Amino acid sequence: MREMAFKMERDGFLHTGDKVTVTEGVLPSSYYYTINPSLAMSGNIPFRERLKAKEGVITDIVENDRGFYVTVRFEED
Repeated sequence: MREMAFKMERDGFLHTGDKVTVTEGVLPSSYYYTINPSLAMSGNIPFRERLKAKEGVITDIVENDRGFYVTVRFEED
């Protein structure tokens, strides 16, 4: 199991317990992940920490001074 945080700009599109899929993007020195369809984005993830699963479940949504943060749990082998 692995949990990852995603930044979401607007509330109301995702809810705790929702099943989501992610798309992987590649940068010169890292990966990033986007919850489909472009609802939230991860930070940059080093190559050695590449996400193996592409489907997960939202476990938490938190609002703070910087916006909304979604926590997704992925089941990895």
